[in-house]
Amino acid sequence: MTAPPIPFVRDFTPLYGQAERLTPRIRRVLAHNPGPFTFAGTGTFLVGDADSVAVIDPGPADYAHLEALLQAVEGQTVSHVLVTHGHADHLPLARPFAEAVGAPVLAHPALSPDRDLEDGARITGDGWTVEVMATPGHAPEHLAFALLEENTLFSGDHVMGWSTSVVSPPEGDMDAYLASLDRIMDAGFDTLWPTHGGPVTNPLPFLTALKGHRLSRDDQVLEVLKRGPSSAQDMVPTLYAAVDERLWPAAAQSLLAHLIRLERRGDIMASEAPSATTVYQRRG
Repeated sequence: MTAPPIPFVRDFTPLYGQAERLTPRIRRVLAHNPGPFTFAGTGTFLVGDADSVAVIDPGPADYAHLEALLQAVEGQTVSHVLVTHGHADHLPLARPFAEAVGAPVLAHPALSPDRDLEDGARITGDGWTVEVMATPGHAPEHLAFALLEENTLFSGDHVMGWSTSVVSPPEGDMDAYLASLDRIMDAGFDTLWPTHGGPVTNPLPFLTALKGHRLSRDDQVLEVLKRGPSSAQDMVPTLYAAVDERLWPAAAQSLLAHLIRLERRGDIMASEAPSATTVYQRRG
């Protein structure tokens, strides 16, 4: 299948070190950690515009960002510190920030938080309600957070407007990723707020294209294997020729996630455990 192009959102002007008003209930403080996987940096979201606020994804171990967050919530009570998943650009500052403001850390049980979060749980504050949505795929413990009053979703790294997300085995799982993507599509949100980059303001066409891209990649992998056995690493120069070579190792991991998915489905097989260099071939 040929997928429609993904309408990426890359028009983004970074504002570092201060709270930026996004909606009546949402502010963002952007960490200065730009890079090939973080775009302009990690956006920490402040939810609530009264005495009580929740903070989502405090971010990397960065003292300047910690100081900016503390300044942003000065005069307010931080009731909850929420974490989407355990990667190094999202989790490390959670504990130092939480201790500084006297708030509990809430996350998936795998991250050993103060309070475990499960799918469907609700967290309430002064004028806001956040509902937890389990979205494994990019990471097994990945959670997204729906702000019910604005019908928006803080999508973490599961959906990013500027790029596709890396799905890197063994913690990344393409089947789980696609199932979580379907959940988000079915929920009918008005806006998605990824941790990196700007918002997705027309989610359904974006998510449809994103899913189509992943399914099209399955087809591309199968087409390559028609020509003979190959590995994820060997497919990268062909399937990611237009992508920055710095991202090729991550691309190989995403291709491996597709290969594992196709092997589960019975379309292909390999004679050894999955890795970027494992050689796969078509069945039959």
